[in-house]
Amino acid sequence: MTTHTKPGSRPANPNFSSGPCAKRPGWSVEALANAALGRSHRAKIGKTKLEQAIELTREILQVPADYRIGIVPASDTGAVEMALWSLLGERGVDMVAWESFGSGWVTDVVKQLKLADVRRIEAGYGALPDLTKIDFDSDVVFTWNGTTSGVRVPNGDFIPASRKGLTICDATSAAFAQKLDFAKLDVVTFSWQKVLGGEGAHGMLILSPRAVERLESYKPAWPLPKIFRLTSGGRLIEGIFKGETINTPSMLCVEDYLDALLWAKSIGGLDALIARADANAAVIDSFVGKSAWLGHLATDPATRSNTSVCLSFTDPDVAALDADGQAAFAKGIVSTLDKEGVAYDIGAYRDAPPGLRIWCGATVETSDLEALLPWLDWAFAAQKASLKAAA
Repeated sequence: MTTHTKPGSRPANPNFSSGPCAKRPGWSVEALANAALGRSHRAKIGKTKLEQAIELTREILQVPADYRIGIVPASDTGAVEMALWSLLGERGVDMVAWESFGSGWVTDVVKQLKLADVRRIEAGYGALPDLTKIDFDSDVVFTWNGTTSGVRVPNGDFIPASRKGLTICDATSAAFAQKLDFAKLDVVTFSWQKVLGGEGAHGMLILSPRAVERLESYKPAWPLPKIFRLTSGGRLIEGIFKGETINTPSMLCVEDYLDALLWAKSIGGLDALIARADANAAVIDSFVGKSAWLGHLATDPATRSNTSVCLSFTDPDVAALDADGQAAFAKGIVSTLDKEGVAYDIGAYRDAPPGLRIWCGATVETSDLEALLPWLDWAFAAQKASLKAAA
């Protein structure tokens, strides 16, 4: 049911962006008071904080002890690019994509690396491709959670434990909210600004022993820029995975990431983070189930994201509009809620079908999502009235 009556209550925190995401509950700038500002990241204080960030990441994400974890430049994008440019080319590669970022990795491999032995296994927004078509004798590149489509792999069961190729997984909107099956993953990447609400520009690169073996036994045919180099003299640069970053990190951002990790640990670690995201996504799912104008972009409940929840218009009048018309309709809703200070940055990603995208990761409070829902109906009704008036 929609109404023109403006709701009486508002979310305490209107930040529902899918990246950078909401800060953890109770965050304030005082959380950064102990940042090693004005100090070298190579000094004892700086290196200790970087090592702590790596070890807390291992503890909370439950990363196996023999996997390396490194802090790398350029957010998740930088971490993925390091993996693609450093590891691919030794054998064929299957590129698995079903949304914007996965498609971007396809472009990099085909048009930039110009690899010849590449298969594309793709699906449109809202669905997973046929994962049974993947050849795990090849290297495989995929996203665990499609940030711009709201579609995720349900688990790692589709990946065989015995495989010849490497699995390279962009997990940026899954890490800390979904259980990653590290035994099935050789490379995992993510950034700080998603589920834990950290700051941008820093990426995380997690390597299995199999990935390290590839790095030390295979040399790509192309030159690697300095910020991509993970080996020296045919051996892994171990310092990268002990807090000796390739370039200068922001110690302010490092402190903020540590604060988020310590908060995650204090509430119960990974299980608690997953539970918070699941509860948030359930609030939206219940609302959508009763809505006459809104539906999930992800068609299969088993593959719906619990973080980047993507929604499409089911109202007949809106659904009948062309893509530009639907995009304008969505923009109207987003703009209205932004001006009200109720919800910021909830428009669909620019390459995705028109609609809304509401972040439900662990730093978002369920009560704020519950307070948002009447506003969605209100904004829709107002935009629908404008549409009819213009007809």
